[in-house]
Amino acid sequence: MNVSCLQENLAKGLGIVGRAVALRSTLPITSNVLLASDGGRLKLAATNLEIALSCWVGAQVEEEGAITVPARLLIDFVNSLPNEKIEMTVAPRSRQLKLTCARSQATMSGVDADDFPPIPTVEDGASIELDPEELHTAISQVAISAATDDSRPVLVGVNCVVEGDQLTLAATDGFRLSVRHLSLSEPVSESLQIIIPARALVELNRLLPDETDPVVLQLNSTRTQVLFRLKNCELVTQLIQGTFPDYSQIIPEEHTTKAVIDVAEFLRETRTAAIFARDGSGIVRLQFTPGEDVAPGKLSISARAEEIGDNLSEIDAQIEGEADKIAFNSKYLQDYLQVLEGGRVAVEMSGPSRQGVLRPVGDDNFVHVLMPMVVQW
Repeated sequence: MNVSCLQENLAKGLGIVGRAVALRSTLPITSNVLLASDGGRLKLAATNLEIALSCWVGAQVEEEGAITVPARLLIDFVNSLPNEKIEMTVAPRSRQLKLTCARSQATMSGVDADDFPPIPTVEDGASIELDPEELHTAISQVAISAATDDSRPVLVGVNCVVEGDQLTLAATDGFRLSVRHLSLSEPVSESLQIIIPARALVELNRLLPDETDPVVLQLNSTRTQVLFRLKNCELVTQLIQGTFPDYSQIIPEEHTTKAVIDVAEFLRETRTAAIFARDGSGIVRLQFTPGEDVAPGKLSISARAEEIGDNLSEIDAQIEGEADKIAFNSKYLQDYLQVLEGGRVAVEMSGPSRQGVLRPVGDDNFVHVLMPMVVQW
């Protein structure tokens, strides 16, 4: 193999696929990254056997070939080089990669590319095209609610339902729920439901801000794997098998109090309260007081920790209905407010013991449900 490319391009490509490298695995080669010539470009690939990431980098290919080398060693070395051309060569029947850049060079012992786990090809099932900007927003809003432990495997995934011209993403960890609707450019002829690991979608989300072309979601015929195809990258992941909970039952249809609050103010005061909530079981208390005559309503945000202290702040709110109060986990509330793009948010509730519903004002496609914390008022 004899391939050359710019240091900047190689470093960027390695930064993308490096996130799929296995940190701890019984299969040592999964800590390597694959380098291979592919149609006049350099292909980089890595897999932890759950997620596989491939990236193509513009390169000058003098001689075809492929090899795998330790990912951390290669990434650290390439990042240390100046932004000049890097030449990579592998002698025939050799397992050593030689890199030359400016006045620096290195040799890395590798493993035959034939021993690298094959990256699945996903091409014989249903496919849809998604707008990268809308998908980026949707993943950011939904993935926050996915569970992080594997005690209930379906909850570490994001439920994806495609019907007609709409894609619905939903995730819940039992304490919160996020549901987001996306419009498709073309309706599908057959509805489908799959559960994608949230970790895979988070990795995909890192790539989306640079994308301008539609993202292709492609399934295999058995619906066990899904591929996301971007302009110069592909991500493949195993799907989670199981039945996702019927979350529609936990979204209240009615409420007794509705408050509309500025997101930036709400987030700022919640962050302040969270400083005290750290030593108080992470609880933030919200008290809603309707306005009188021309005076606006107010939202009181407080937190207290025994032996540490407490805090209380107030912000204006448009309140419909009766006075009410509810307590939330401060981290969960911050997670939600941080994924909103400014504007105002509506909080709907029916007493301190029932779940609260949060919706961005002017956006009917995103709903978030938070279970209340039981507190002594």
